[in-house]
Amino acid sequence: MPEFTLAEKLEILADGAKYDVSCASSGSSRRNSGGIGNAAQCGICHSWTADGRCVSLLKILLTNACIYDCAYCVNRRSNDTRRVMLTPAEVAELTIGFYRRNAIEGLFLSTGVVRDPDHTMELLIEAVWQLREEHRFNGYIHVKVVPGADLLLVERLGRHADRVSINMELPTRESLKLLAPDKSREAIVAPMRRVGELIVQTKEERKCSRKIPPFAPAGQSTQLIVGASGESDLQIVSLAAGLYGRLAMKRVYYSAFVPVNRDERLPVVVGTPPLVREHRLYQADWLMRYYGFAAGELLDEERPNLDLALDPKVGWALRNLHLFPLEVNRADYESLLRVPGIGVRSAQRIVRARRGGHLTLDDLPKLGVVMKRARYFVTARGRFAADLAPDAPGLRGRLLEKPAPPPRWSQPSLFAGTAGIDLRSAITGEL
Repeated sequence: MPEFTLAEKLEILADGAKYDVSCASSGSSRRNSGGIGNAAQCGICHSWTADGRCVSLLKILLTNACIYDCAYCVNRRSNDTRRVMLTPAEVAELTIGFYRRNAIEGLFLSTGVVRDPDHTMELLIEAVWQLREEHRFNGYIHVKVVPGADLLLVERLGRHADRVSINMELPTRESLKLLAPDKSREAIVAPMRRVGELIVQTKEERKCSRKIPPFAPAGQSTQLIVGASGESDLQIVSLAAGLYGRLAMKRVYYSAFVPVNRDERLPVVVGTPPLVREHRLYQADWLMRYYGFAAGELLDEERPNLDLALDPKVGWALRNLHLFPLEVNRADYESLLRVPGIGVRSAQRIVRARRGGHLTLDDLPKLGVVMKRARYFVTARGRFAADLAPDAPGLRGRLLEKPAPPPRWSQPSLFAGTAGIDLRSAITGEL
């Protein structure tokens, strides 16, 4: 590799990491014990990239060199691009340097695969070890696991990181074989399964002794690319449900396919990436995680794709009108969660508030209920707020969201930690 300055390396490697969206920072609590930094349960300082994604970390690759040739990846080996690599010491020094300048609060470290998965994992472990042990850095660290690496290396990495993630990228074996022929589903799922086992095992052991070191206390996550292959939303949502249920997955992230390469195996994207579809998948994911919905309730073989014009919760309600209207003074908490316009907090408030007396329709907005949607599906003291019954044929038209202007999309900022900071001046301290 040709010689590059540290500033040039950072600029290239931050640019190469921008398409990985699975970099949230919440879920970990790591107290300062004589070192540098903290990680808080509620997350750390957040900023926004140009396309609206919320990030909060120094987001870089260890290297953009890679032995794999995935059709969708900007860092694939067949691309003619500048290849650079940071040493573990440089990763540690950059992180500490940015942290001391108050530019970041944590690190998101991913990488291409150099030589083989085990060698790459050893480099990642060394970088994180230096941060934790030599620099005494207690801030948030999220590291990507390399599929196919030895499971003992996966365990070593999880002892130092707050969160680990293994990107599945493609929902099916067929699409993986077509677009990422160097990878296999088994090489991706095996470390996921092992991480899930270790997370559960360590939590149980720490109930008996707090001296046992935590393992990935913020859990594990993965990413699925939306629109690079022909899977339906039903396949994607069902896969996510399985990951949550069987592999102790903390989050599944969805990334609208961005055509960064010309490849006959990839679909042609006209205009912007499928951001509305990505948004609907996040909404469906939220319903499964917090609202008690099953994948089969949101989609089925007759309706394999989400309605881009309707919130998935509204779509479910319109297909189950026999359950409405719901009397808010008698409905249980789980049923309230299924009413469009009633969220987790507003459902909790309704349950608490009605202990002091019957609620009226006027009380509901004060409790956080969005009456624009909820009024078609609830009653209070027998009163119905809407001028249209739930089974009226015009209800769908009333609930359709107003047409939004075409979504604006631009490249995410090169440095995801703090928007607007110039990389070169940040390294020299000229913030």
